Parts: sequence; C-alpha cells; structure tokens
Amino acid sequence: MRDISTAGPDGTRLVLDLALTLRHDGSGGVADDLLVPESLTAWVRDHAAALPLEEGFTGDAENLRQVREVRAAVRALFARAVRPGEPSPADARRLLPVADALARLNTAAARVPTVPVLHWPEGADAPALRETNTADAVEADLLTAALARAALAFLAGADRQRLRACHAPRCVRYFLKEHPRQEWCKPSCGNRARVARHHERHNSLTHKAT
Repeated sequence: MRDISTAGPDGTRLVLDLALTLRHDGSGGVADDLLVPESLTAWVRDHAAALPLEEGFTGDAENLRQVREVRAAVRALFARAVRPGEPSPADARRLLPVADALARLNTAAARVPTVPVLHWPEGADAPALRETNTADAVEADLLTAALARAALAFLAGADRQRLRACHAPRCVRYFLKEHPRQEWCKPSCGNRARVARHHERHNSLTHKAT
C-alpha cells in the first residue's frame, strides 16, 4: 500500500506546476513542456517528492496522453476559477467544457481505490490521516490519480480563491495572489506591464498631438 495523499501545500504546488507546463515560448507563442514521454519523465522526476511513484519512473506515450488530459481539465477549471477575470491566453480559445473537465478529473481520481490510514509516528504531537491505495495499482494510474486528486483538493480548497491568470505582456501563467495589490505572477511581469502601459500612453498622446 502506498500513500497517495496530495492535499496541502505540496498538492497545490503540484497542480500549479502541471498547469504551468504550458508557458510562453519567449517569441510570442506558447511552449508545451509535455510534448514527448521524455519530457514527462523529467517533469515527474522533478516532482517525485509529491508523487506516489517508485524511484526511476519512466513515462511512455500512454502516461503522456493521460497526464495531458488531466492538464487540459485542470486548465479548463482554472479558467472557471478566475472568473470574472480572463483566463490565461495560452488556451483560452480551446478550453474543455466545464462539465467535461469535471468528469475527466473525477474519473481520473477514481482510478486508484483508497482507504484512510491513520499515521502517528513516535514523537509527533498529533496523528495524520492519509489516503493509501488498497491495491497494487499500475504506475500510470497512480500518477494520473495523484494529479487529479491534487487538482480536486486545490479547486475545493481556500487557495482557489487566490488563483489568478497573469496578463502581463508575453505571460500565460496562472499564480496564487499573495497580497491584495498583487496583479502579476512575478516582479518582472509587473515591470513589463508598466513599460507597456507607459508606451501605450505615450503613443496615445503622440497620436492626439498629430
């Protein structure tokens, strides 16, 4: 039996990082970090601490297909979560219908049967309740279920209310708003947005003057 819990900060980071495998390519387009099985292998190994997989995971075409399907569902529900704000422009024109996204995540999360197991290590002040799989599931199902459950926990939790899409020039990221005045995912995006606004105002005044 393996612990497949994905709630809490690790799960939040996991689902955000999955969504961010679609990113700006630096040239005005969108890059996909999960195009081939080798890319998935590298991504999963980078996130091994948050996933219930054995060491040395190697992705294949089926793993890749399943994870990309979960990602598409996650991004469709992220787009809903940021309303009335605009979604990320990376895939705004080709989002899954919300009902399909919900069904896809719920189905993926159910691939691995689980039971609650109480852990109370010696020296710990309080026990922890974790979900543990009840059968020897294949790694593909463990991976897909863990990603889907991280998404479900995030979308049903308080952090969802802080989710925003960054609309700075050349950015397509989703991020968690850390303070009331935060508009951008990182300072560099804020700098680009301010520069773009300055140029827009300058061009507008120049156009009026002529």
